[in-house]
Amino acid sequence: MKKLTEMYVICTNKLENLIRNERGSQTLEWIGIAAVVVIAVGLISTAFGDDKEFGKKVLQKFTKFIDQIG
Repeated sequence: MKKLTEMYVICTNKLENLIRNERGSQTLEWIGIAAVVVIAVGLISTAFGDDKEFGKKVLQKFTKFIDQIG
């Protein structure tokens, strides 16, 4: 019975460590932010393809926003 209890404790500890492991989550968040920015810029450039000045202003704002983040 003691051996079974030891194995249970070891397995429980390993499972808790896997659940608490947050490595890589920040990277995924940055990838998500980058994907949203790329999609937004693509949509804006498609919608306002003829108006070059508006697209440049929006791109400058996004660039400034990204520089402020990180």
